[in-house]
Amino acid sequence: MKIQQLTFTRFIAAISIVIFHYGTKTFLLDNFIFKQASVGVSYFFMLSGFVMIISYGNLEKIDFFQYIKNRLARIYPLYVFAALLVIASDRFININFSNVLIHFSMLQTWIPGQAPKINPPGWSLSAELFFYITFPFFANRFYSKQKLKTNAIWIILFWIISIIVFNCLIYSIISIKNFPPNSIAYHPVMYLNTFLIGNLAGLFYIQKLKNQQGNYLIPILICLLMLVLALRFPTQLDFHNGLFAIVFIPLIIFISLSTDGLTTFFSRKEFVFLGEISFGIYILQFPVWTIFSDFRLTKFLGTDREEDYSLTFFIRLVILLLASIISYLYFEKPMRNLIKNYRQPKLK
Repeated sequence: MKIQQLTFTRFIAAISIVIFHYGTKTFLLDNFIFKQASVGVSYFFMLSGFVMIISYGNLEKIDFFQYIKNRLARIYPLYVFAALLVIASDRFININFSNVLIHFSMLQTWIPGQAPKINPPGWSLSAELFFYITFPFFANRFYSKQKLKTNAIWIILFWIISIIVFNCLIYSIISIKNFPPNSIAYHPVMYLNTFLIGNLAGLFYIQKLKNQQGNYLIPILICLLMLVLALRFPTQLDFHNGLFAIVFIPLIIFISLSTDGLTTFFSRKEFVFLGEISFGIYILQFPVWTIFSDFRLTKFLGTDREEDYSLTFFIRLVILLLASIISYLYFEKPMRNLIKNYRQPKLK
């Protein structure tokens, strides 16, 4: 099962994160929404949990080797390529071999101080790998054997406890030796609740809702309004480890079920394609901004005025989109197919 209209939302989240990192100084994008758009990473985690259930929820038992090979085929080649681009740039003249090894092993979020190094957005892929590894355990031991109500109880309890613990650690109400708040902010265990709440949404969708398609445009717009209001009037709680599930999970479900004209429009192949290149947009953002620095672009343009920052941002954004399209067509897809077909029995 594939829900096409969800794919385009990946593009929206990826672009919003790029603007959060690099675009909020531009006069068009300087607003409270993009200044907090890093919450898009939580959306990615929840959507990933939802989609994993849609993809594997009907299997009685997941073959771990085949499953993890397919997952790595999706993320690892471009992840490594993006890191190599950063290493090859003059940003890292003195390369620490241990940092490179940790980054390539995708273990950076488990080691204090390592998550932002080499290619900082790669930290979320380290967390995703943890989710991928744990998913067959939850699917085989719990989802396939327990009733929806039982799964809902323990997942929601875990989600609530994780939010409380995360905020206590981030604001130093409690502490863990050798793990300061800036390391806890990247730790995969702190985000497992976002993935699991996405799993629960997927289970609920498959077992209760998948035949309830209809026009859900009004609920979708209400969810979006709630999101805007939550960003406009933030609380003291940190919302990065799952708090926004109260908005994102209904939004994912309503978009999945809706047959309204707008949702159907965003299911067109050109919008689905933009969603498909969203991984490239996300993981290549730092290499593109590193290689095409402000200094290099303003020198090329023959100006060094500060107000040209907006122009250089949009130039790099176009470069990023083109790089993502090219990498998807000529690197991601071929490498994904090559890895997936490795040691795959041929049909006679």
